[in-house]
Amino acid sequence: MENLAASSPASAWLSALRLRTLPLALASILLGSFLAAASGQFQWAVLGLAALTTGLLQILSNLANDYGDSVHGADLVKERQGPRRAVQSGTISPGAMLRAMWLVGFLALAAGVALLWVAARHQPQVFWFFLALGLVAIAAAVTYTAGARPYGYAGLGDISVLLFFGLVGVLGTFFLHGGTLAWPLGLPAAACGLLAVGVLNINNIRDIDSDRVAGKRSVPVRLGRDRAVTYHWALLLGSQLCAVGYVLGQPMAAWPWLFVLSWPLLLRNGLAVSRLRASPLIDAHLKQMALATLLFVLTFGLGQWLGRA
Repeated sequence: MENLAASSPASAWLSALRLRTLPLALASILLGSFLAAASGQFQWAVLGLAALTTGLLQILSNLANDYGDSVHGADLVKERQGPRRAVQSGTISPGAMLRAMWLVGFLALAAGVALLWVAARHQPQVFWFFLALGLVAIAAAVTYTAGARPYGYAGLGDISVLLFFGLVGVLGTFFLHGGTLAWPLGLPAAACGLLAVGVLNINNIRDIDSDRVAGKRSVPVRLGRDRAVTYHWALLLGSQLCAVGYVLGQPMAAWPWLFVLSWPLLLRNGLAVSRLRASPLIDAHLKQMALATLLFVLTFGLGQWLGRA
């Protein structure tokens, strides 16, 4: 990655936004919307506003991560393998980053309120419940690495990703489309969340040495590199068992099995993480894991939609 200190302010901000993370953030919205379409409850306005809200929350999290890791020292240690941050490089001041976080947080809240106005304005209890959930999501995005006691430094990031990139994202989107829920939907929601945790796990395996020095107790730091690789395989396998379990609970048809097309990419990722566990080259497979997750979501969701059409 280019040296941020030598880049223009515009490119530094663009890098800090980390737009490449948006497809993964939107995966749960897409899956929830596909499932809603399969049940005949799809609304374009809900998809658009949910995607906008989630995208802004992801950008807020990226900015807070840049700010928080710089303040807490995770970006300063020489062992760090990941991209250099804008605040740490001095290209963006901490004050400017904080102002950007406030702005993006406000925009995310506004988009969320617009979403709830479209989907739940006639249901006050639902409206206020989801508004409270949205405020929790904003707080979670900021306090992952920022604040006095960032929960990412305590190794709780995996739980947050499972909840917000899986269960909350998929089930919440589905509910906002049609106002209904069914417990089996928890299986594809969990599958989506487990794959998102897999992306975070690769990131944390890559940064295991610098995180250990900085006092960031991520899951790989707690488990050690070898067991973190085993944990990665468990995430991949667990996600697909959830998907298979959901499909087996439906009437037999071919289309719902379309998601098996994502298996070669997931297998390739697991093998790469196992082989490159001690190499900074593992960073290339962070993006590949995100793309594999997106492929799973698209094939699973499309298979559900085509199978019910």
